[in-house]
Amino acid sequence: MPLVRIDVIEGRRNPDQLRTLADAVHEVMLGQFAAPDRDRYQIITEHKPHHIIVEDTGLGFTRSDDVVVIQILQQGRTDQQKKDTYRALAEGLESATGLNPADLIISVTGNSRADWSFGYGVAQFLEGNL
Repeated sequence: MPLVRIDVIEGRRNPDQLRTLADAVHEVMLGQFAAPDRDRYQIITEHKPHHIIVEDTGLGFTRSDDVVVIQILQQGRTDQQKKDTYRALAEGLESATGLNPADLIISVTGNSRADWSFGYGVAQFLEGNL
């Protein structure tokens, strides 16, 4: 169950465009991470333009104010699944939203089954509910 944080610069996208962006990300989570259909946990945060500072790590990328930073917190994905996810996100977001792949930054972080509670203060994985 990936938890996906999507950070963008405010005012660049209307609510429908943000939903399209989130839907495209979810399609990749279903396809590449094999997440169940209703296993959707996404947080979209809009930031003032000067609150997102993203350079190119010396790779020569030119970024615009359309930049999207995606952070995925997950458990148990392989390096190949992660690489496939990076590619699929770049392709899917370009297709669905017109996002230039140079404006996409992705970070995947792992955790364990003990690190989740989905409500009621219960560790559902550890209690055998999931």
